[in-house]
This record gives sequence, structure tokens and C-alpha cells, in this order.
Amino acid sequence: MNSEASIGELAKATGTKVVTIRYYEKIGLLPEPPRTRGNYRAYDARHRARLHFIRRCRDLGFTLEQVRELLDLSKKTDRDCAAVDRLALDHLAEIGRKIADLKRLEKELRRLSECCQGGRIGDCRIIEALSGSQPVTSSRAHEHPAPSRGA
Repeated sequence: MNSEASIGELAKATGTKVVTIRYYEKIGLLPEPPRTRGNYRAYDARHRARLHFIRRCRDLGFTLEQVRELLDLSKKTDRDCAAVDRLALDHLAEIGRKIADLKRLEKELRRLSECCQGGRIGDCRIIEALSGSQPVTSSRAHEHPAPSRGA
């Protein structure tokens, strides 16, 4: 990317959609660039670096508010980094909770899938379980019990 770039060039250089760049500007995560004489946005290396930072944060699952906080903290280069560490650890704990939730979902979906006996949709045990009309027990679970894992 040259010293000044259009929004399309910035989008291409960072792998970010133009609409997302405009949104980040609108909510104040990315400063609005100066305009050319033709009234086009003219982005520079600082915009690109900041957008890369935002993208990396988003790729790691940080919320926009957390990104905003990290951007604010990144300006305070002489401060202790405890606030950044706290934010990262809080996010890591949230990811752990999400992983636990996904594992519970996986277990339940696997249990439901084991209840499938084939046949017609009208007799589908999975549909029955999802509608809440009856608890589902797996007929295949008795034939091929899953190994015990302690809990």
C-alpha cells in the first residue's frame, strides 16, 4: 500500500470489507481519514496498522467494546500492562465457558443422533426430542455403549 490509499486499496491490503471499514469509522474505532481534492478518503500507514490491530483482535474473538478498550490502553505505553492482561484473561475465561457450552451441545446432539433408527420423518425420534414431547433414549446405545469417561 502506498503512502495514501483509497478505501478499496485499504480493504484489499487488510482483507477487510469496505462496509466494515466504514462501520469502524462510524463507531470511532478507526479515525476518519483526510479527503482528497476529489473528496475520496485517503488512508495512510497509521490507518492500515490500526485496522490490522482491530482485525487481529476480532479474529481472536474480542468484542468491539474490548477492541476499543485495547486501543485506548495501547496509547498509554508507559503504564503497567495489568489492565491488558486482565482483559485478555477475562476473554480467555469467556472462551472457556463457550467451549464448555459447545461440548455440552456436542454431547446432546450426539445423544440425539444415536437415537435415530432411520425410517420416516413422522417417526423420527430426534424430532420427538426436539419438540419436547418425549425424552429420547437411544436404542443403539444399548448395542454399542459409549466408553465411560468418568463424568
